[in-house]
Amino acid sequence: MKLAEALQLRADMNRRIEQIVNRLSNNSLHQEGEKPLEDPAVLLKELNETLGELQKMISKINLTNCKTILDGVTMTEKIAERDCLQKKIGIYRTFINEASQGTRRARMSEIRILPSVNVSDLQKQADQLSKELRLLDNRIQETNWKTELIEK
Repeated sequence: MKLAEALQLRADMNRRIEQIVNRLSNNSLHQEGEKPLEDPAVLLKELNETLGELQKMISKINLTNCKTILDGVTMTEKIAERDCLQKKIGIYRTFINEASQGTRRARMSEIRILPSVNVSDLQKQADQLSKELRLLDNRIQETNWKTELIEK
């Protein structure tokens, strides 16, 4: 199995767990004299089995990422780089949006509020970071589809 397929399975398991949790919530209470629509004990068993499968899959994915090399470093390091780059871009975009907010003055005597940075320059930096993120993410995805999952 390729690493990319394992990542898709992990996402499917996470969705499945979320669905089971919702079903548990929907069946946590019932009217006296009635039965819940689904047996919570069966749902809990299904939840525990799915969580066990998820734990095994996460371990295999993490092991594979630790042993797979991309551009001279492990996939784990590349994923951390991607995650931090995404966070940085988000912070830049928020800051750019805030610095771009114009304030209206009713009278010329009111205090003018000006951006504390050159918004245009910062926007160019954010665009460059976004390009780097796209390229990095493409390399990670390409590697995921070429790498066999380590099954232990």
